[in-house]
Amino acid sequence: MVEELLGAAAGVAAAGAVYVAAAARVIKQYERGVVLRLGRLAGEVRPPGFTMIVPVVDRLHKVNMQIVTLPVPGQEGITRDNVTVRVDAVVYFKVVDAASALIKVEDYKYAVSQMAQTSLRSIIGKSDLDDLLSNREKLNQGLELMIDSPAIGWGVQVDRVEIKDVSLPESMKRSMARQAEADRERRARIINADAELQASRKLADAARQMAETPSALQLRLLQTVMAVAAEKNSTLVLPIPVELLRFLERGDDHTERQTSAAPRPAESPAERPVQEPPKAVEPPPEREVERTIDDIIEDAQGK
Repeated sequence: MVEELLGAAAGVAAAGAVYVAAAARVIKQYERGVVLRLGRLAGEVRPPGFTMIVPVVDRLHKVNMQIVTLPVPGQEGITRDNVTVRVDAVVYFKVVDAASALIKVEDYKYAVSQMAQTSLRSIIGKSDLDDLLSNREKLNQGLELMIDSPAIGWGVQVDRVEIKDVSLPESMKRSMARQAEADRERRARIINADAELQASRKLADAARQMAETPSALQLRLLQTVMAVAAEKNSTLVLPIPVELLRFLERGDDHTERQTSAAPRPAESPAERPVQEPPKAVEPPPEREVERTIDDIIEDAQGK
C-alpha cells in the first residue's frame, strides 16, 4: 500500500513538473505577452517577468516594444518643378499596443515600410527641389504625420522620420553648379559697384572741401612735394597754375617788343663778347630742397 502511494505521488510530481515546464513562460523587460486561448484574445497583455499559460489551450505571443529603425528604400519621383530625384529615408517607430499590433495587422513592420514608401513618393510630388534640399525639417514632419495617422490604429507610434539623401541627375548637378557660380559673380559685382559708389562719394566730398578752403589744396600740394622729394629723385615737377603761365607769357612778349623797338649802336667785331659754352645746371642738394619745402610749409601754415 505504501509503495502504491509513493508511486502515485511520484507520478503526480512528474506530471506536475511536466505541466509547469509546459506552462511556464518568461517575458523580457522590453517585451509584452499576448495570450490567445483557442484562437481568441484571453485577458490582458502580460507584463514582463514570469507568467503561466494553459498548455495546449493557450499560446503566448511576445511583442517587442523597443524602437525599431526601419530604412526606407530609395524612391524615385518627379518634383513639382519637374525634376527627377531619388530620395532615401529612415523611419523610427515603436509598438505602443501589443494586442493591436498582433491582431489588427498581419506584419506591422512590413505595413509601416509600405506606408513610408508611398508617403515618401507623395511628398516628392508635392515639393519643389529647393524644399527637398534646404527645408528637410518641414518635410520630415509631413512624412511623420502621413505615416503615423494609419499606424496608430495598428498599435504603432512613429517616433520620427528623417530624409537621408537626395540624389540628383548629373545634368541637374552641373546646372546647379553653374547657377551657384553665376550667383556668386552677381554678388561680387554688386559689392564692387557699392564700393565704387562709396569711393566716388568720398572723392566728391573731398573735392567740395578743397573748393571751400583753397589752403587745404595748397597744403595737399606741399605734402605731395615732400613725399616726392623724400624719394631722392633728381627731377622734381611742381604744378603751376595756368593763369600764372599766361601772365608770364604776356610779360615776356611785352619785354621783347620794347627791346626790338629800341635802336642798337653798331658794334665792331672786336667789341662783340665771346660766347661761352653753357654750363650744366646741377640739381640742388637734397637737404636744401627739403629745407626749402619745410620753410614753404611753415610759411603757408603761418598765413
